[in-house]
Amino acid sequence: MESLEGIIEFISVAESQGFSTAAKRLGCSTSHVSRQISKLEKRLGCALFARTTRTVNLTATGLNYYHQCRDLVTGLQQANEQINTQQLNLVGTLRVSAAGTFAEQQVAPALMEFALLHPELSIEVDFNTRKVNFIEEGIDFAIRYGKLEDSGLIARKLLAHPMMAVASESYLMKYGIPQHPNQLKNYSCIISNNDHWLFDHEGRQQSIKVHGRWKSNNAHAVVNACEQGLGIAYMPQHNFLPSVERGNLVPVLEEFWHRDSHSWVVYQNRRFLPMRARLAIDHLLAYFSK
Repeated sequence: MESLEGIIEFISVAESQGFSTAAKRLGCSTSHVSRQISKLEKRLGCALFARTTRTVNLTATGLNYYHQCRDLVTGLQQANEQINTQQLNLVGTLRVSAAGTFAEQQVAPALMEFALLHPELSIEVDFNTRKVNFIEEGIDFAIRYGKLEDSGLIARKLLAHPMMAVASESYLMKYGIPQHPNQLKNYSCIISNNDHWLFDHEGRQQSIKVHGRWKSNNAHAVVNACEQGLGIAYMPQHNFLPSVERGNLVPVLEEFWHRDSHSWVVYQNRRFLPMRARLAIDHLLAYFSK
């Protein structure tokens, strides 16, 4: 069994690219991780990492060894979790990064339902729009909206979110109703996440750069500004439906709305995910497929 000592520490350092980050991930001291790696390298008779004052990188031998060890540990972890999920008693903490009204109003309740199914599991939801480091921050998965960067992460579609453009009746009476997205350059637009709005026309997509007096990454603030007559807003339609139904906002440019936007579950590209994360993701996919 001596040959297995240091393997978990080795894999954690390889994936974290740092001893202190690996130690934090494992819940132990940096000195413990360093000792285990040194013992492993001495036992193998080769260097697994090329160390500098700022970086820790795998050597060619270390990279090959990592792939083989990763498969071994993955198999062991999966073997330990091959039990009846109906009787599974999830423990520990599920950490989720999320952002936007959809996450607040719909994803959070879905995760609350999941929490009720697993009373010994803790769930932490961090509402933010920044790019997260899954390993360093211990994030199991994230909820993101819109076009995703090719970041090497796994992304699974959660729900479609057709867009909607709206304005208050008072604003439209004062400035007129736009008939084409190209005319938005003559209007004050309320900007949420970016100032390039994507529209569809005759099977083609058109990106329109807009400008305006109000900008906020909070959907509620955008809706309120629009109701106050500060301009035209363009976001997923679920943000506007209550105001449209109350008559506070009026849809515009409907034939050009982009309808191929989605929310995604995003997680680290690795073969093994903790059971808590796999089951939570499956729960969300099932929840929003109803």
